[in-house]
Amino acid sequence: MLSVVVAPWRRDPVVLRNERVPHEAASTMKMAVLAALYRGGLDWEQPVPVINSFRSAAGGEYANTRDWDSDPLPWQHLGERVPLRWLAERMVTHSSNLATNLCLGQVGAPAVAQVWHRAGAVGRTPRGIEDHAARQAGMHNRVSALDLVLLLESLEPEVLAMLEHNAHRVDLAAGLPPGTRLAGKNGWLPGARHSAAVVRPTDAPPYALAVCYTGPLANGEDVHDPAARLLARISAGVWQRRHAIAAAP
Repeated sequence: MLSVVVAPWRRDPVVLRNERVPHEAASTMKMAVLAALYRGGLDWEQPVPVINSFRSAAGGEYANTRDWDSDPLPWQHLGERVPLRWLAERMVTHSSNLATNLCLGQVGAPAVAQVWHRAGAVGRTPRGIEDHAARQAGMHNRVSALDLVLLLESLEPEVLAMLEHNAHRVDLAAGLPPGTRLAGKNGWLPGARHSAAVVRPTDAPPYALAVCYTGPLANGEDVHDPAARLLARISAGVWQRRHAIAAAP
């Protein structure tokens, strides 16, 4: 299943393909956690204990798996305290699962649900990363391509600025000329590859692009993923039509 939404920034979409089909959210849900942190009025410099034990949405406890995390750095601080800002940055720049669950513990799932609701999205992300008990209980993190564009459009400039520093510049970013500004988040797991961003060309107005792919091309690797190359080709094709996108009524 391939879903695509293209829209001039904060205007009606000009391309809609399977835009409301739900996909497993993967790490795209980290944008909503970041927005909840920003809106929560928390002290970004407060020290947060780095632990690997979290309350499951289904009750009980669960933990992250180090080998499944794309960011090794937060694991080196287990048993220590680090600033909340640092965790939030690692969550979106290096897609740290451990940092995500620590951030989620600071704001709570209801605050994240409010982020999706405020954006007008129908997708929901009620559980943390690797909360398998909650997933088995039917609590799925699912979003659509349209949900991701609506979320991007709802974000404050400060949140979008943090999303510009995503270190995983594959999929959508790989289809753009080097140095092109974009703010967004990608997500991957075996069987799924998604990415959503606002792209800011120097010679055309910005536009939002979200692509969600669920299928056998996605091997779950962060970089060497055939599905990532598919998303890059789509991004390159949209880039070639950036002036037409801006001129759309």
